[in-house]
Amino acid sequence: MISEVDIAKKAIHDKLESQVKTVEAKLETLKARAETTKANVEIKAVAELLTNKHTIHKKLQELKKSGGDRWEQAKADVEAHITAIEKSVSGIESKVKAK
Repeated sequence: MISEVDIAKKAIHDKLESQVKTVEAKLETLKARAETTKANVEIKAVAELLTNKHTIHKKLQELKKSGGDRWEQAKADVEAHITAIEKSVSGIESKVKAK
């Protein structure tokens, strides 16, 4: 025969188990949001890099049109932009591989 104490213990156990399941579900939701946030950060970084890519193309056009001392300066400017974008891309790739 099941006593009232056993019934009360079972009810408490069930209630606590339900609370644990609710917390676990919330944690999974937060985890998914965190992962989405990381992806959004990466998407934003890639979008910024694409803007930089357009800047580099513009600088390349300027390099084609320039001559003399201006050519050396334009070349150095393009090289600096390329180095910066390569570094940024490598950083994003490292973050993606780390996941």
